[in-house]
Formats: sequence, structure tokens, C-alpha cells
Amino acid sequence: MGETRVAVTGLGASTPLGGDVASTWAAALAGESGVSTLPWEGLDGLPVHFAGQAAVEPAASGVLSEEQLRDIDRSQLFAMIAAREAMRDAGYRYGEDGGRTVDPDRLGVVLSSGIGGLLSTAKNYDALLNESWHQVSPLGVQMQMPNGPAARVGLEYRATAGVHALVSACSSSNEAIGYGIDMIRGGRADVVIVGGAEACIHPLPMVSFAAMRAMSTRNDDPERASRPFDRDRDGFVLGEGAAVLVLESEEYARARGARIHAYAAGVGYSADGHDMVQPPQDGRGLTKAMVRCLAHAGLRPEQILHINAHGTSTPQGDVAEINAIKGAFGDHARELAITASKSLTGHLLGGAGALGSLLTVLSLREGLVPPVANLDNLDEAIDLDIVTGEPRKIPDGPAAALNNSVGFGGHNVSVAFERAL
Repeated sequence: MGETRVAVTGLGASTPLGGDVASTWAAALAGESGVSTLPWEGLDGLPVHFAGQAAVEPAASGVLSEEQLRDIDRSQLFAMIAAREAMRDAGYRYGEDGGRTVDPDRLGVVLSSGIGGLLSTAKNYDALLNESWHQVSPLGVQMQMPNGPAARVGLEYRATAGVHALVSACSSSNEAIGYGIDMIRGGRADVVIVGGAEACIHPLPMVSFAAMRAMSTRNDDPERASRPFDRDRDGFVLGEGAAVLVLESEEYARARGARIHAYAAGVGYSADGHDMVQPPQDGRGLTKAMVRCLAHAGLRPEQILHINAHGTSTPQGDVAEINAIKGAFGDHARELAITASKSLTGHLLGGAGALGSLLTVLSLREGLVPPVANLDNLDEAIDLDIVTGEPRKIPDGPAAALNNSVGFGGHNVSVAFERAL
């Protein structure tokens, strides 16, 4: 295409499967669920008793100070943990003598959250109602801002090329990756930290999602509640955590001898123009996003070997996505190895796209597609190749894959990655 190639040089994560990338990847390949019953009192009065809580608490990460743990919202803490791992993985050593850093004017951040600091908002509102306004934290506003995760990471690395937080519900962090690609190709930055974070496991959003019948209520079997493409699926499972990728222009990465995990090849966006929460059953909006993604990446449909589906385990959404894939790929759709990682992690909302993209990069790098868990009885409307049982091998040689995101409001984003050879 004649455009700057965008390399993925760093990966970082804190998820329901593990406190870092290695543990998250190992659990995904092994089919280990990160979903469990919540350790709360009063669960009997709630319709949902379980979620995908982070495998490692921020306080146990060993990379945050007591002051940070006290004064920063949980979503922002996850973002900082994942960003630190990603930057170290990329070879950057901030705060260390002789460590490699990036010129701040050439460093950007695009890190999204779909909801922001809901836990901090709820905590401060409880203090106001039950104690007094004097008990509301003076840091409350900066803790609840949806751009808080991006701002925290931007401040940590003194990024001045631009710090952005795109909010498009569950498509937010895939959109962040696309914006990061554009920042590099547009010459605004050499390095961009991209991704997403979410931490809103709280009774209010859980009850709200359950009231609209979007969330699973399989309280007697939480580990198996998220079951994308299964005939008996009954809704998604809420998760928390963060995933971060470091993007660089290929020229910049090679000049410093960086390891390249994969290439972020392109992105496609669309809006359904259909309904606030339900996608059209033919999936036409997501079809447009995938077709536009292939065009932006300069890829032919037959070059795509794998798709990490949005796959939330909702009755309508899963079928719409399969129809969308068939609409975008035609006969080649049957050659695609399709997985849905939310079967293990739950749904990280604004962080979900970044986690799916991170796993897609690892699938290309390692040549393995993690299986969909809890798929006992394939829905008869799902007639494509869903990876189950054991990880699926991706053949050696040139390969590309897509990661899909769909968000309330009708937001669709598809990101393409290419294997680094």
C-alpha cells in the first residue's frame, strides 16, 4: 500500500486468567476459566452472583505504590500494570539508569475505557449518602473520568504527542488500536501505547445488564456460564482487567533492534444505524467493518486464516456475528478458524477489544488458536469452523487474522494483524 507498516513490539495484560501476558496466554490455551462466584455478602438478593475477577489484585502486582493503590481508580491501576509490562516487553526502561526511553513528543497514548471509574463514583456517592460530603475524595473527579486510564499512562511516560481515550462501549479499545495505527501512519508519533481497561464489577451494572436480559444468570455453574455459539447460551459474563499493546513504525522499531510480535495491518469501522443494543441479524454493520478493515490493511479475504470473534454469548449477537463473517468472506468464511476468548475471561467491556487483539497477536506469533470453552451443543445457526477442544495450529508462513468488536450503540470495529516473518 505504500503506507508505514506498524509493528507490535510490546504486550501487557492483567486479566481474569492471569496477572501478565504469559499466564493469561497459558490459561487461554489450557481452557482455564477466570470466572467464579463473587465473594460478596447478600448475593441471594441479586440475579447474578459471579464475574471474571482479575486473577491478581493490583496490590499484589508488586509494581504499584501504596499511594497509587489508595488514590487511583481500579480501572486506572489495571491500565498502569498492563502498560508497564508492555513497555518493558518492548524494551523500554523508564526510571532505570541507562534505560531506553522515547522522545515524549514522539510518544502517544490511546487507551480506552467503556465506563471509566464507576467503582470510585459509587464509593464516593455512598460516602456522601451515608456519612457527609466531607468524606467525598478530592480526587473523585480524576478517579471517575473515562479518560483516566489514558491520562495515567500518559503521565507515567510523559507522552506529549497526544493522549486520547475513545469511548464506543465494547468497541472502545479496538478503536483505540485503530487510532494508534493512524497516529503512526500520519506521522504524529513513532510509538503509541494502545489498549483498554475496565473495572466495574459492581451490583449496579450487573443488575442493569441482567434486567435487560443481556447477562447470564447461570449462578449454579459460573465457570461455564459464558458459552459463545452454544445452543444454551443465555448472556455474557462481566469481567475486569486491562490489555495494552505498544505500536511503533517498522522503521523506528528496526532501527533500535526491537523484537516484532506482529504487524497491526489495518482497521475498519462502521455503525449499524439499527438499534441501541441489538445488532441486525444479518450482521451487515460488522460485515462493513471487516470489509473496510481488509481494504485498509491491503489484505485479500483468503489471506485471513483466523478470527477472534466478539462472541459475547448472547443469543442474538453470536448469530449476527457469524452472519457478518459470511457476508464479509463468502465461501472463504468456512476456511477460517474462529475462536471467542470471552468464554474464559468474561467480557471486559471497554477493555475487551484490546484483550482480543493481544490474543490474536499471540495466535499469529505462536501459531495456535485457543479453543472456545463451554461449547457443548453448537447452535444449528452457527455453521462455520469454531475451534473447540484443543488449540488449533495455524500453518507456518504468511498469515493474517482479525479481531472483532461490537458495542452498544451499534459500534463495529475490526482490526487486522499480520504475522511477522
